[in-house]
Amino acid sequence: MVYVQKDAKGKPKSYSKMTIKNVEGSGDNMTISYMTEILDNNRKSANPPSEISLKVIIKNGVVAFDMKEMFADQLKDQQVQIEITGVPLELPNNLQPGQSLKDADVTMNMDMGVFKMKMSMQMTDGKCEAIEDVTVPAGTFTCRKISQTVSTTIMGKTIKSRSVSWYAPGIGKVKTESYGDKNTLQGSTELVEKTL
Repeated sequence: MVYVQKDAKGKPKSYSKMTIKNVEGSGDNMTISYMTEILDNNRKSANPPSEISLKVIIKNGVVAFDMKEMFADQLKDQQVQIEITGVPLELPNNLQPGQSLKDADVTMNMDMGVFKMKMSMQMTDGKCEAIEDVTVPAGTFTCRKISQTVSTTIMGKTIKSRSVSWYAPGIGKVKTESYGDKNTLQGSTELVEKTL
């Protein structure tokens, strides 16, 4: 799947490509390992490629975005020591309009020797707003529309935003919009290409 990241005016800033590498299990219980690659504005790979290994776990029909699990492969053999803690974001496959999500959070402590940094993120007020059709460059998909408040703290400074995402069952995220103060659009991500 290829995604485009756009700025507040809808101008493409970058692209990324997600490729599934391995699937363990089936149905409502699966572990999906995939590779995310950062592409340039022409959708071409960098030289050398910029790739990140990620992992998502589905248990009893609930997709858990656990950062510690997602980045497990990335944390191995790194010169930078990274500790990740928190409560995973959980998305049930059968979300219905009006249904609330559990609050989630993640904290990353990075130790680079002479320099240390802490970043934390809280996702609250999550709710399924609707089930609706969304059209993006990759096609039209029936999605769960989910909104959340996201508070990100880096080096003691906190930034609040509102995230609205559309998830299609069996596919994943199709579109995301981020809003800042006064409900102004800050940026968006859209699925532009999907191949099986």
